Amino acid sequence: MLPTPKKYFVTAASAEGNSELTAFDKALLKARIGNVNLLRVSSILPPGCEYDPNLTIPAGSLVPTAYGYIVSDQPGMRISAAVGVGLAPDAFGVIMEYSGICGASEAEQTITRMVEEAFAIREMQLLDIKIASVEHVVEKIGCAYAAVPMWY
Repeated sequence: MLPTPKKYFVTAASAEGNSELTAFDKALLKARIGNVNLLRVSSILPPGCEYDPNLTIPAGSLVPTAYGYIVSDQPGMRISAAVGVGLAPDAFGVIMEYSGICGASEAEQTITRMVEEAFAIREMQLLDIKIASVEHVVEKIGCAYAAVPMWY
């Protein structure tokens, strides 16, 4: 069993590659999490987890990460990914992920609505939202990726 993460950051990046996997891998590298092993998690930020935008995670680590991404091989297509972390005053947080064929602004608006709804259905007070987003116009094979990596 893994310990409960104590720190997190929000990140988003895009990249081109010669294959879907290498486009994804390059986006991870640009997002500062390309040399770790992602453990995909759903949408709850642990209570007391602190935001650390300069967080460095050791290579090869197993990293709980909530993320969304999109890959396309359609030149000229605009793709985006975004994540949002909704923060409550004295409770856990809620993470939402989104990716789609749109611009970053639309992705951010979608994330904001999703976080607000998640807090409303939990009947929790929303104190703040941290968002990371990226948009990418595909040249050959492109990936847009957004994530909330959590660490100990």
